[in-house]
Amino acid sequence: MLRSLRFAALFGGVILSASALAVDIDAASYGYPLTNPFEATIATTPPDLRPELPLDDDIDQATRSVTLRPEREFQLPDNFWPVKKLTYRIATQDKAAPLIFLIAGTGARYDSTLNEYLKKLYYKAGYHVVQLSSPTSFDFMSAASRFATPGITKEDAEDMYRVMQAVRAQNPNVAVTDYYLTGYSLGALDAAFVAHLDETRRSFNFKKVLLLNPPVNLYTSITNLDKLVQTEVKGINNSTTFYELVLDKLTRYFQQKGYIDLNDALLYDFQQSKQHLSNEQMAMLIGTSFRFSAADIAFTSDLINRRGLITPPKYPITEGTTLTPFLKRALQCDFDCYITEQVIPMWRARTDGGSLLQLIDQVSLYALKDYLRDSPKIAVMHNADDVILGPGDLGFLRKTFGDRLTVYPLGGHCGNLNYRVNSDAMLEFFRG
Repeated sequence: MLRSLRFAALFGGVILSASALAVDIDAASYGYPLTNPFEATIATTPPDLRPELPLDDDIDQATRSVTLRPEREFQLPDNFWPVKKLTYRIATQDKAAPLIFLIAGTGARYDSTLNEYLKKLYYKAGYHVVQLSSPTSFDFMSAASRFATPGITKEDAEDMYRVMQAVRAQNPNVAVTDYYLTGYSLGALDAAFVAHLDETRRSFNFKKVLLLNPPVNLYTSITNLDKLVQTEVKGINNSTTFYELVLDKLTRYFQQKGYIDLNDALLYDFQQSKQHLSNEQMAMLIGTSFRFSAADIAFTSDLINRRGLITPPKYPITEGTTLTPFLKRALQCDFDCYITEQVIPMWRARTDGGSLLQLIDQVSLYALKDYLRDSPKIAVMHNADDVILGPGDLGFLRKTFGDRLTVYPLGGHCGNLNYRVNSDAMLEFFRG
């Protein structure tokens, strides 16, 4: 009852209804204006509905690198020299404060747009903040991953935990009162596994952990995203590619505005113009973005492990080598292809693993069901219209987290994280 009253006050009169004890935000009073999940995913929140955040110049922050030297059978090619150390960003207060680790989503680096937003949000609230790349990012795979085959979430969490310990060791003068952890999208799934690992390692004793739009069944989420690339889009034929169509729309949009304005509100403004993308075009844009992430992961994993699926094992690669032919080949491999050709063989070789269904259970939130159900320090915020969710996913979250789950009616995939209502709720959770 007290929790419901606190949230009612927080949302300024938003009506809450209990469903399996979860906190369900009423659509009529939520106030988020984008009802199309594809549009919300791409354009996020209108600028005037976002929280006020500090400028970069007002933040005491530094970009640093750590050397982890993961033991591997093969050495990195010469052209990998920029990522033989893992780069991260740390923002510090001028006094003792809690420290929050941020884990980026699929393929994203530490300085992704969402990680930058979350950094500013928590820094303004008085926290030290550490921004970390996703285990699926090119730089993390190169510098910090022992097997350079992300997708086995328990192994990814082990790598992430080593990174967190290295970051703390490199910043001994930062006065930390408590440790917190959060991540968005795939980074939220990673955060859950890192929190579980910490229950036995006890290196951080995370006080609170917040999962933002996590995949429940990882295979369902990547299948949903892969399907978006197959969307039939009007106006695309053998002579007009999808990219040409979008570029033409953007060109006409800027011509009508009279100037080019590449700020973070671009996509929202663009979607309000006559040149806005259709549902099918938005779906393909989201799917294409993830297809490029899958290609990057597949190419990097294949190259580091010398598997020969995309790049011939003995092919000489230097700083001047063109990688375009290999990128084209990698783009033919979606997430399902990557899992089938690289993740499952490695998993079976290392663990005597079995079927795809067994792997799906081990790499998804299902594997942590009892822990997540019984751990009061872990909460989830999700959207009912998130494109990565499948049948039964919200039901699993409701049953597992109870009133530690907040379900927003709108927002698509992470599109409402920079909405003031959501940002207030995130801060409220960590403040307790």
